[in-house]
Amino acid sequence: MDRPAYRPLSATPPMGWNSWDCYGTTVTEAEVVANAEFMAAHLLPYGWNTVVVDIQWYEPTARAGGYNANAPLELDPYGRPIPAVARFPSAAGGLGFGPLAARMHDLGLRFGLHILRGIPRLAVDRNLPVLGTGVRAGEIADRDAVCDWNTDNFGLNHDHPGAQAYYDSLLAMFADWGVDFVKADDMIGPYHDREIAAFATALRRSGRDMVLSLSPGRSLSLEHAEHLRDHADMWRISDDLWDRWQDVRDQFERAARWAPFAGPGSWPDADMLPLGRIGIRAERGTDRPSRLSWDEQRTLMTLWCMARSPLMYGGDLPTSDPRALELLTNDDVLAVLKHSSGNRQVLRDGDLVVWTADATDRAGRYCALFNTGDVPLPVDLPLSSAGIAGRGQAVELWTRADLGELDRSLITTLPPHGSVLVRVQPLRSLG
Repeated sequence: MDRPAYRPLSATPPMGWNSWDCYGTTVTEAEVVANAEFMAAHLLPYGWNTVVVDIQWYEPTARAGGYNANAPLELDPYGRPIPAVARFPSAAGGLGFGPLAARMHDLGLRFGLHILRGIPRLAVDRNLPVLGTGVRAGEIADRDAVCDWNTDNFGLNHDHPGAQAYYDSLLAMFADWGVDFVKADDMIGPYHDREIAAFATALRRSGRDMVLSLSPGRSLSLEHAEHLRDHADMWRISDDLWDRWQDVRDQFERAARWAPFAGPGSWPDADMLPLGRIGIRAERGTDRPSRLSWDEQRTLMTLWCMARSPLMYGGDLPTSDPRALELLTNDDVLAVLKHSSGNRQVLRDGDLVVWTADATDRAGRYCALFNTGDVPLPVDLPLSSAGIAGRGQAVELWTRADLGELDRSLITTLPPHGSVLVRVQPLRSLG
């Protein structure tokens, strides 16, 4: 199957901000703009360029800590969700997200939004027409294909051509608004192959390049890898990840399993970065700085970059600790994300995990050492175990410490849940 035309937009893993970890279902336009302005001023030069409004932007009664059953969603006359004007005032007068997307573009950023699989139940209850057809919402709904954690939508019956017409109209509206990134949820946990194919078809027909992200990834099997690569730019490999070490630790196995499928236009997604100030009005927990230690936060960033996962920051940018933001602006670390190949786990021995990758923008090789255990871990790693032949000049990328010339091994002690990220440049390339 030919790759869709929008794939060049994700030639490297997407990087941005998502409202979920801070604001759950309740984010407002003012909060989106504040984060976007901060990103444009401080992070855009490093590649952070996408702002994503997460779930229920069309729910006027949304609350922190969960979902309202049978919510009074705001819909247009054709059953398509439109922004709740009380939270997104620039959407008034039928303008939708057009003004907010334009504001993002003026800042040099891309605008993204979240959408659930299927068609709103409220559209079905009202039996609203599908744009450009003689079909009604009640004819195309699959009332048995419901989400198990949210009651907003029914699934679609893709044996009826009106189902594709509904998705076509939805993505056409997003295109008219100027959307650049769509996070389509309840698609792959469980796996809905016909929904994914129909949604991707609608996206291509929209006439606008939009990156397609699929969620959530609970129990996602590798048997779907080729289907995902054919239809989406990125896809989640786990359920929601929060600021708990257990959540980060569990991603090591998943990231190793999915790393071979990462490449331009196809990015296994280890989920958002629950760093900085989160939980302001979120689904889980209260207003707090990330509960991950600084070693754990750096380990998370190292693993995500070595696995070439998309990076979506979950904290509130203007009010996050500057130390958290330093994790986002290390050019040497971000080069691993953007300019590496052959990224893979090469060793897992007890609490020690080792990943390696080749640099593609310079001579050299990357090596990341992780301690997943609860006590300090002395390491004496033969360079050959990391695929490094001969001697090399080594630099630790987080601290930019010159480790000098390595001959046979890399020797260090890793703190609990800690890591180091090393670039080794062959001596022969130093000339």
